[in-house]
Amino acid sequence: MPIYRQVGKIPHKRHTVFRQDNGALYHEELFGTEGFAGISSLVYHLYPPTIVKEMGTPFSVRPEVAIEDNLQNRSYLGFEATPEDDYIKSRKVLFVNGDMHIGIAAPRLSTTDYFFKNADADEMLFIHKGSGVFKSMYGKIDFEYGDYIIIPRGTTYQLEFKTTENKILFVESFSPIETPARYRNQYGQFLEHSPFCERDFKLPYDLETHDERGDFKIMIKKRGLIYPYIYETHPFDVVGYDGCSYPYAISIHDFEPITGRVHMPPPIHQQFQARNFVICSFVPRLYDYHPDAIPAPYHHSNIDSDELLYYVDGDFMSRNNIKQGQITIHTAGLAHGPHPGAIERSIGKKETNELAVMIDPFNPVQITKEALSIEIKEYYKSWQYDI
Repeated sequence: MPIYRQVGKIPHKRHTVFRQDNGALYHEELFGTEGFAGISSLVYHLYPPTIVKEMGTPFSVRPEVAIEDNLQNRSYLGFEATPEDDYIKSRKVLFVNGDMHIGIAAPRLSTTDYFFKNADADEMLFIHKGSGVFKSMYGKIDFEYGDYIIIPRGTTYQLEFKTTENKILFVESFSPIETPARYRNQYGQFLEHSPFCERDFKLPYDLETHDERGDFKIMIKKRGLIYPYIYETHPFDVVGYDGCSYPYAISIHDFEPITGRVHMPPPIHQQFQARNFVICSFVPRLYDYHPDAIPAPYHHSNIDSDELLYYVDGDFMSRNNIKQGQITIHTAGLAHGPHPGAIERSIGKKETNELAVMIDPFNPVQITKEALSIEIKEYYKSWQYDI
């Protein structure tokens, strides 16, 4: 996150004596995800963030790959994934490669009896259904339908849901998830042509310092294993921090679409970037205004990336018979385009009310066993005119 913040109490100079009222030192932690070269924050704790009391037996949450090599356009019913009470158990990974994991989650209960930390990856949580509060040592972020929550790897957090029906699309990225570089100037400020700006971000608020000792369970994910750790002090014992590394949220509804006289290519929808993939937001927008424009997308060949679309809401104009939570994967190497009749239907239309999240991995994804259980088997035939 390029926005520098100072929150709570911090000393005048970095790495200098900073004492509590009782004379004890505050404990400084440098938090960053790319060594000492990437963005970071300096965080000040009441206690050392290192006091481990016990470590439990790790257990595996590694996804089982069912299809290693794929050259078939496929589709999946995301809302048919089995809900789980527990947040960790609810996370179903559907697609994997060396850069990322993509999955869906339908947790019923808040993570009140433990904290979660992903030591492998930055996370993007897209809230499709449900609302609540994201809690970390940086403060709180209220979330609701349409929010993207971006969580730097290694961030310890809890999710407090207000409802029991929650639907989340998630991405685990083994590189930092960032806003597109072309939207920012050399100083990190968003430019005038960016489809969103600093005002649109939901930053952590209400920094609450927990001066508590006891048994605090943190479930740490590392290389596909969950390590149960018991710490002596509350992980949210922070009195202040400054820097540019912290979780934040932004709503898909605050993405301002870029339109043109004729059909614009998918990069105009880009919301985030990471190593070897991008995430895009398709939102309600006016159609192209050339008098002979065809608003539906042209047929195109995905030669350099797979294309995954997660359908959120509205009528997605280029597809037929699409449901909320449905996922399509149009694989690299095959041409794809609008379903039969979609091009003709689009001519003369003035706007679209579609809402979707697109993920383009530049390396092929493998498909997991979890995905097979919710697959629409005949989707690859759906471009036939007699179906």
